[in-house]
Amino acid sequence: MSNWVAVAQEGEIPLGECKAVWVDNDAVAVFHLEDGYHALYDRCTHEDYELSAGAVEGDEVECCMHGARFSIKSGEALCAPAYEAVHVFPVRVVDGNIEVRNDLDD
Repeated sequence: MSNWVAVAQEGEIPLGECKAVWVDNDAVAVFHLEDGYHALYDRCTHEDYELSAGAVEGDEVECCMHGARFSIKSGEALCAPAYEAVHVFPVRVVDGNIEVRNDLDD
């Protein structure tokens, strides 16, 4: 099991936006939504393209390459051309630090 890694400070990621980070050599997009912070693997499952470059609308992110949409909270693929979900990472806030744990290999 990987350790928790601080990736940002509270307030650093504006509401409705995201920050691209690396956690244990994996690309992660950390999103700030109304209900807190969420983290997805920063690669579209249709094409190997970063989701952090896409548009955030509510609790969804749209890949800017071909328009696939994903739930930021569950990682679920919401429309074609993507059919596979994106991995969701655990996120927590401790003493003002936004932390992500890479559980891809758990």
